[in-house]
Amino acid sequence: MAPANVSLKLLVDTKGHWVLFAEAGKDFVDFLFFMLSLPVATVITLLTKQGMVGCLGNLYKSTENLGDTYFQATTNKDALLKPKVSSYGANVPLLLPNIQSSTGQIYRCLSHENPATLAKTTSKVLNSTAANQGGYVKGAITYTIMDDLTVTPMSTILNITMLNKFKVKEVGALQERVIYLGMNEGVKLLKASLQSKTVLTVVFLTQKVGRKRSK
Repeated sequence: MAPANVSLKLLVDTKGHWVLFAEAGKDFVDFLFFMLSLPVATVITLLTKQGMVGCLGNLYKSTENLGDTYFQATTNKDALLKPKVSSYGANVPLLLPNIQSSTGQIYRCLSHENPATLAKTTSKVLNSTAANQGGYVKGAITYTIMDDLTVTPMSTILNITMLNKFKVKEVGALQERVIYLGMNEGVKLLKASLQSKTVLTVVFLTQKVGRKRSK
């Protein structure tokens, strides 16, 4: 993963204490999409087994504790516990701790690899400019991210529509906040995305966690 230098701009309803939506560039959206490529076992490791909701943490622990005697000779237990992650994550902002995979570190710097080699791993034909950008989405575009992590290209008309949809009556109660993200926020985003429909509110307005939106 690439060194993190990621920010996003939140539009917060200070009266209702929730995030209406955020505006962000390529880096943040790349990170969100990168989370989709994480194997379940990697997510469990990142969030720690104790922090998992449900029984997946117990399943992971059982796999760890089960002796090699009980696994088939062709089974690589490390491949279950430390699965390989998509190499596309190499140029995504470093917002998650470095996790070991069964074949080494999962976050590799591809800056010295031949771009043509990287392009061959894609299922689509990319031009050289797009390939050099790395990550998933195109740069030079601002994206709107909803509280539930719905991602769309930003447009003024869309943002006005959202204000109408949320029935915002007091524009003076709206506040823009610029947030800079590090690994702590990255892990919180991953965890909240598995547990909540109001991810941005949960992560960035932590003192209001569990509070419902005003309607």
